[in-house]
Amino acid sequence: MTTNQIGVQMMMLKQKVQEEGLYNVLKKVSNLGYNAVEISQIEMNTQNIEEMKQAINDFGMNIAAMSCGVEDISEDQKYPGDTLKNDFDKIVADCKAVDCSILRIGMLPINYMGTKESTLEFAEICDSYAKRLKEEGIDLYYHAHNLEFVQYDGQFMLDLMRDHTHYLGFELDVHWIWRAGLNPIEVIPNYANRIRAIHLKDYRIGEIDMSQYPGEGNEKVYYMLHMITQFAELGQGTLPLKEIIEVGCESGSEYFFVEQDELYGADPYDCLTISRDHLNDLGYQSWF
Repeated sequence: MTTNQIGVQMMMLKQKVQEEGLYNVLKKVSNLGYNAVEISQIEMNTQNIEEMKQAINDFGMNIAAMSCGVEDISEDQKYPGDTLKNDFDKIVADCKAVDCSILRIGMLPINYMGTKESTLEFAEICDSYAKRLKEEGIDLYYHAHNLEFVQYDGQFMLDLMRDHTHYLGFELDVHWIWRAGLNPIEVIPNYANRIRAIHLKDYRIGEIDMSQYPGEGNEKVYYMLHMITQFAELGQGTLPLKEIIEVGCESGSEYFFVEQDELYGADPYDCLTISRDHLNDLGYQSWF
C-alpha cells in the first residue's frame, strides 16, 4: 500500500537557497515538519547535489521529485536549467544520485503554445522522453497551469495531451485548475493512475489597495480586478482542500506538495508553517 506524504515545492524557497545554502534550507524545512521536497528553479550543480545527499543522510529528507526543461526555448537564448534534449544523461544521473523517481516538466514552453497541432507535437516529444526515462526507473510528469484548459475542438488541451500519450504523467495544481474555472474535485479523477503528485495551494481574493496599480480610471480598475486574485497559504482561501486531498489520494497521488507562487511580502517559512498547521487541523499529521 502506498504511503502518502506531504512535502514542499522548493520554488518558493529559491531565494532562501541562494542566501542560506540548500542544505541549511532543507534542514529548516525538516524542522518545520516537512520531510519531502520537490526541487524546482534551483540549479542542479555538484554542490547542490551533494547537499541534498547530505540532507538525505542527516535527517532523512526525501527528494521526491526534481525538475527539468524539455529543450531550449530558442536558438539564441538558453532557458535556465537542464533540458532533456541537451542534458538527458546528467538529469538521469542527478535523479539517481538522490534516489528520485519523479521528474517533472514545469510548464509548456512558449514555442508550443497556441495551436492544437503544437500541443500534440509537444506531447509526442514528452512521451518519447517519458519512455526513455521509464527504462531508467524514472517517471516523467507534466505540470499543468490554467492555460492547458483552453479547448480545441471541444476538448481541453490537457485532455488531448493525456489521450495522445502512454508514458507521460500529469502533475495537477489545484489552484490553477480553480483559476481555470473548474473544480479540482471533478478534474482530478480524470487523471486517475496518471498522477503521482499534486500541488496544494489555496486561492483568495486579496484586499484592494488602489495605490499599487498603475494608470488612472478604467485602467486602474482593470488592474485591480485582475491582480487581486492571489495565491494563499492553505486554509487562508476558499478551496475545499480536504475533499481535494481525498480525491487526489483515491486517484493515485502519492505526494501533495505545498506551494505558493507569490508570498506578498511574507516569509516563506511562515507561509509553510501556516499551511502545515492547517493540514494538521484537517487530520493529516501522519503524512508529514
